[in-house]
Amino acid sequence: MTPDKAPRGLRIHATIAHDLGVAIVTGVHQPGDTLPGEIEFAETLSVSRSAYREAVRMLMAKGLVESRPKAGTRVSPRSRWNLLDPDVLAWMFEGEPSEAFIRSLFELRMIVEPAAAALAAERRSGRELGLMGHALEEMARHGLATPEGRAADQAFHHLILEATRNEPLTTLSSTIAAAVGWTTIFKQRKRKLPRDPMPEHRLLYDAIAAADPEAARAAMAELVRRALKDTELSMEP
Repeated sequence: MTPDKAPRGLRIHATIAHDLGVAIVTGVHQPGDTLPGEIEFAETLSVSRSAYREAVRMLMAKGLVESRPKAGTRVSPRSRWNLLDPDVLAWMFEGEPSEAFIRSLFELRMIVEPAAAALAAERRSGRELGLMGHALEEMARHGLATPEGRAADQAFHHLILEATRNEPLTTLSSTIAAAVGWTTIFKQRKRKLPRDPMPEHRLLYDAIAAADPEAARAAMAELVRRALKDTELSMEP
């Protein structure tokens, strides 16, 4: 369901969850802080108490808050946050995520994606290969400076994890796609991309198309390494 077609109540509680989530992950509300009560919050923002409660439930599901009778709703310790949740990742990047956090995302990608590429080279279907090729065409046509190009990049990485036929691994696809998308936006926030990332994407595609798992593993590792270097440049003063 797209936001424009969502019921008004859903849009309201999702907006409240977004605003509170951003405030939590960017440090406006610190772990241990108590959030405003639902009556106070509802009256201040002129929203329904039920919308606020639903927003809190969303944040609880992501590990950001805990709510207890009489104790109110408190911000959870960071160790309980579901940092793999795509919404939480998006909220982190609405602020200025730490270098340590960004590097940790690339460590996650380096652990997951090369192995996934090797499995995809062995298991991908013709249809998935065709969709990967289309995603590459869209990336090249639009460029990663555009939303369309970044969406195609995310789709390419998502398809690789889908092609592994490994159900637990596939559950990480939305997280990996979100990490790819947000780091791509982040590294362009001060300057243009320092180079064209298409050549290593095409090498990866060629290795998967050739059903060569070791070449696919190496190509993906190089792609992630180069993406990290690009991002490090964007973090320089």
